[in-house]
Amino acid sequence: MTGIQFGNLLVVVALAFFVPLTLGFVPSVRLPAVVLEIVAGIVVGPSVLGWVEVDQPVGVLAVIGLAFLLFLAGLEIDVRQLRGRPLRLASLGFGVSFAIAVAAGLGLHAVGLAGSGLFVAIVLTATSLGIVVPVLKDAGEIASPFGQLVVAAGSIADFGAIILLSLLFSREGGGIGSQAVLLGGFVLVAAAIGLTIAGAERLPSLSGVLFRLQDTTAQIRVRGAFLLLIVFAFVAERLGLETILGAFMAGALVTLLDRDREMTHPRFREKLEAAGFGIFIPIFFVVSGIRFDVDALTSSASALARVPVFLVALLAVRGLPALLYRRDLGTRRTGVAALLQATSLPFIVAATQIGMELGTIDAATGSALVGAGILSVLLFPLGALTILRAGPRSSVSAAYR
Repeated sequence: MTGIQFGNLLVVVALAFFVPLTLGFVPSVRLPAVVLEIVAGIVVGPSVLGWVEVDQPVGVLAVIGLAFLLFLAGLEIDVRQLRGRPLRLASLGFGVSFAIAVAAGLGLHAVGLAGSGLFVAIVLTATSLGIVVPVLKDAGEIASPFGQLVVAAGSIADFGAIILLSLLFSREGGGIGSQAVLLGGFVLVAAAIGLTIAGAERLPSLSGVLFRLQDTTAQIRVRGAFLLLIVFAFVAERLGLETILGAFMAGALVTLLDRDREMTHPRFREKLEAAGFGIFIPIFFVVSGIRFDVDALTSSASALARVPVFLVALLAVRGLPALLYRRDLGTRRTGVAALLQATSLPFIVAATQIGMELGTIDAATGSALVGAGILSVLLFPLGALTILRAGPRSSVSAAYR
């Protein structure tokens, strides 16, 4: 413990506690806590009050928080929904989205608003499932064909964005061919681990031990999930890929293998969410605010103007492809789907940190992208809920069913 100080961590953890508590006293304010956590981090960080800096304890827990965030994002992917027409529409929509993103990124680069047009394009293609899913649940739409399509589209977008980021931009460098080989090797390792786990779980003796220990102080399933998260992050790191890919794949693998959770371990996911959202993830968001470079964003009018420009680009990249759903969903719900798909923040925060470390984008661009993400979380879900509640539940076309 020699040399380790907990003063900075104390402030970060206190903010992580008091921000949602404060929101709890004003339930009429439907504002995601993540937004205020980032804003609170900005206020206490070097850009404003200068009370906190990112030292070793804070930095380590923030990295774990990022990994847990991507792990839980992978956990949101329901492979049972990724089939049939929803899969075809979601995949086509992501292809259109990426094409629009590349055009937007190159255009922004041409006018000097983006360091790397391709990197910005990838940042703009993701959807925040962790924010969209609660909105759909609150609206009673998560199990509807409309909700399933939006979740499928968000799943494809998150997965595609992380794969593209790992393939085209890596701290280890190398060409796209070598990165593709490494990515293929990672997929093979993940498949081998998944098959091994699936085979082991069929052993009656092991299943019995897992069942007996899952709700004791051993919390064996939670420990196993955390082990899987670290294993995948380690493998990705050793292969020169982004660790966020490993964390995301670990969550997706848990979802794929966890078939009988309602029968034998219904509280497993609640425990994982408690560990992630209760401890590590809010630290990551507060630290993201602390690292937010306000000076770079406000250094010039052109830098500040990037925020609304990126917000419009985000809406175009993720919103316009929703027009593919119009025949199935109707005009009203197509608009809702467009707004929800354009809601993005966690991936933007994670990706911009990587981009700034690589020198692919500057601090002003990174801060503007995060600012646009914050605005998307503030505005788009609220607009989507307003549209949904403005009229009766519409029918879904028979072609979709």
